[in-house]
Amino acid sequence: MNIFMTAGIAVSAAFCAVALKKYAPEISAVIAIAAGGVLLLSVLSQTEPVIDQLSSFMSGSGIDGSYGAVIIKTIGICFISQFTADTCRDAGHSSLASKVELAARISVTVISLPLFRAVLDTALNLVNSGNN
Repeated sequence: MNIFMTAGIAVSAAFCAVALKKYAPEISAVIAIAAGGVLLLSVLSQTEPVIDQLSSFMSGSGIDGSYGAVIIKTIGICFISQFTADTCRDAGHSSLASKVELAARISVTVISLPLFRAVLDTALNLVNSGNN
């Protein structure tokens, strides 16, 4: 889906949601959420070339593939949590949106722990080899 189609869907859904908000707020919210879901799925379906290119970079550089998996998972968490938090805010639940963002930060931190460990091990090896 190109950016013009994405923009068209978003503007059309926003117009419909605003037009219905006064008379049927629950339908307005459903339209906004459904349009957001369609847009998210269409964008995520276009990420395959990015993932393939990232995998190619990782294998070509000799970097462990698990690091690329961490990056891809982190990007996915960021996209999904941002969509979810924005949807919660649109529905008037900003405190719930904040909790989603906090959960995403914690998830990214947990997923990144092996990277932190690898960086720490590398730093310790450099320090130890410098002392010899």
